[in-house]
Amino acid sequence: MKITDIKCFEVAAPLITPFKTALRTVEKIQNIGVYVYTDEGEIGIGEAAPTAVITGETRKSIVHAIERYIKPAIIGLEIEEIAFIMERLDQCIYKNTSAKAAVDMAIYDLFAKRYNAPLYKVLGGYRKELVTDITISANDAQTMVNDSLKAVKRGYQILKVKVGKDPESDAERVIAIRKAVGPDIQIRVDANQGWSPKQAVRIIRKLEDANVNIELVEQPVHYADLEGMHYVTAHTETNILADESVFSAKDALKVIQMRACDCINIKLMKTGGIYQAQKISHIAEANGIACMIGCMLETKISVSAAAHFAASQKNITLVDLDGPSLCLKDPISGGPTFESQWIRMSEDPGLGFSIES
Repeated sequence: MKITDIKCFEVAAPLITPFKTALRTVEKIQNIGVYVYTDEGEIGIGEAAPTAVITGETRKSIVHAIERYIKPAIIGLEIEEIAFIMERLDQCIYKNTSAKAAVDMAIYDLFAKRYNAPLYKVLGGYRKELVTDITISANDAQTMVNDSLKAVKRGYQILKVKVGKDPESDAERVIAIRKAVGPDIQIRVDANQGWSPKQAVRIIRKLEDANVNIELVEQPVHYADLEGMHYVTAHTETNILADESVFSAKDALKVIQMRACDCINIKLMKTGGIYQAQKISHIAEANGIACMIGCMLETKISVSAAAHFAASQKNITLVDLDGPSLCLKDPISGGPTFESQWIRMSEDPGLGFSIES
């Protein structure tokens, strides 16, 4: 099965409510999808999320990277030679990780279809179901409390609370949410690089002293400040999750060696796809570090690829794949089912989508 063509298309989905973090506010998902065609008529699908504040990519840059660099590098290659394809994909252009991720997941979709199996089984088949959290956007305290209560009513037992825009009131917002939802709901806090190391320690200790029982705090300080990450990890009891600090296996090894975190958030848009994500998962597992699978603002297309990857890996014990739940409607049918907090894998080949040529 040879690759014969790659085409880009637009993926759009309005959000139920605006998505607000310390870095940005978004009202509508506007991503780039890819189709990878083969000489046997099979088509693979993938998606890239242009997150300029994190990966440096835009929709135009993603399309340019795919059409100008990625496509010429892999046209004519055999799908079965997946390691060689991924080497060419990685080396044809520097960074551009979301563009690479879209093509990577489409290749894996085809690879699993070649063997008539769902992708999660081809990759390892560790589990069939996942439980995801849901994001509570950064707003005023009352709005965040109301959004948290709505999420719990929808069936979510894990909340990922966005903070970092106003460090002086972040702790009070999280405390208010805990009081509103009660002790049985898990709360994760994501500062999106919004705090200084000393602010982070002060805020996290305040939450600890108030017995808020936070499961983890994600990326409390700037991604490049690994010394600051180490300082926060060393001076708090709460688990610290590295997100923007880890794009690659090399990054993962460095944060582990520096003891700059307790766990690592893997996102396909950061790693460049499943092939590189597996390396991070294996390095972390070898060093006793658990991983989260996360996503950017993505639709069911690429989130399904992340779900297949997560379902295949024992060491991915935390799931943040709420992208489809934030959208008013899905841009595609088939694939894993997303029902409130539950993600259940499909037994259809590949990613499980029905694609018409």
